[in-house]
Amino acid sequence: MSLTLPNDLQAAIRDMAEWIEPGLIEVRRDLHAHPELAFEEVRTAAVVARELTRLGITHTTGIAKTGVVGIIQGGKPGPVLAIRADMDALPIHEQTGLAFASKTAGLMHACGHDIHTTTLLGVAAVLQQLAPSLCGTVKLIFQPAEEAIGGAERMIEEGVLEGPHVDYALGFHNYPQLPAGQFGFCRGPALAAADTFKVVVHGKSGHAAHPYAAVDPIVAAAQLIGQLQTVVSREVKPLHPVVVTVGAIHGGVAANIIPDDVTFIGTVRTLHAEAQDLAEAAIQRLCAGMELGMRVRCECTYTRGVPAMLNDDRVLDPTVRAVRAQLGDVVVETQPSMGAEDFALMSQVVPAFQLGIGSGAPGRDDRLHNSSYQPDEACIALGVQALSRAATHILGGEMLA
Repeated sequence: MSLTLPNDLQAAIRDMAEWIEPGLIEVRRDLHAHPELAFEEVRTAAVVARELTRLGITHTTGIAKTGVVGIIQGGKPGPVLAIRADMDALPIHEQTGLAFASKTAGLMHACGHDIHTTTLLGVAAVLQQLAPSLCGTVKLIFQPAEEAIGGAERMIEEGVLEGPHVDYALGFHNYPQLPAGQFGFCRGPALAAADTFKVVVHGKSGHAAHPYAAVDPIVAAAQLIGQLQTVVSREVKPLHPVVVTVGAIHGGVAANIIPDDVTFIGTVRTLHAEAQDLAEAAIQRLCAGMELGMRVRCECTYTRGVPAMLNDDRVLDPTVRAVRAQLGDVVVETQPSMGAEDFALMSQVVPAFQLGIGSGAPGRDDRLHNSSYQPDEACIALGVQALSRAATHILGGEMLA
């Protein structure tokens, strides 16, 4: 980089972000055209490693199979801040019609992880230039397999929060519900715990004309699915949000045969541990009750997933102040989301905060996980500014010299 930095930190970060923006957009479009699923991000990891090498940033590859971790050592002693981006794509066939649309049929960066990876590379470039003024260390975590809800756990198991020990973690996600240029935060529980359940309702097969001689698992399953919604309406406090969704049901092969069994699967989303416990107990109890009332046998498997994401004020407050110092009055408080994300696992180990980066494009009403999702690429350089300034606040070294 050949750029003379002004002494003012705000201007220095702005100028650097604007200087590297064209290159970042080029990298993003390349990543977007070559999406890779969870733990298959081989090409993506190679691009990350190439860029970190170009920037002169020490890094390690192959963590959690395809993860990459870079280290920027500040000029003065201080805490260790991890900044995390996810890299994987989704099994969605892209329908944007963009010139840089996915070249792999059935795969797409429909959640903006290409934006995240590129943004963190931009933050790496800026903080590498500012390293002498930083009080502490920045650990750049490029994580695989967020969509599969497995990458963060595996990276933690392989020691990503150690060597050096991480004191604070900063995550971020693009928000199409906010326009590019705005940023969002949510105090306390911000993203839901995501559990899954599988219920197999065992009956007794028979002729459709003689249901009295059979035990119908379809009728029992239908009643049970309806009763599951009472978990939300009658089991949990109204101020503790819960979402129970049955996403698939399978049973039977013909119109005139009562089958032996029916299987359905679903998810439970909660923001509070008390609600999570109540929901699991209620589902198990409803299944047991159906056995008595409908003469079936219910086999219920309930699996705890990622916990709720808890934003810690020790990271949230300096980040929000930093974004406002860098970009002005552009930060708004948002509502919690019942979506889930495995950055929550890092928030259970160290104080953490996930910043929402507005990515909504003018004239569009986009949503994540949509085959036509088209975020505004302006969010990349703006995210670089916000996250880079946040690092300087959290680590200190607010003056360039």
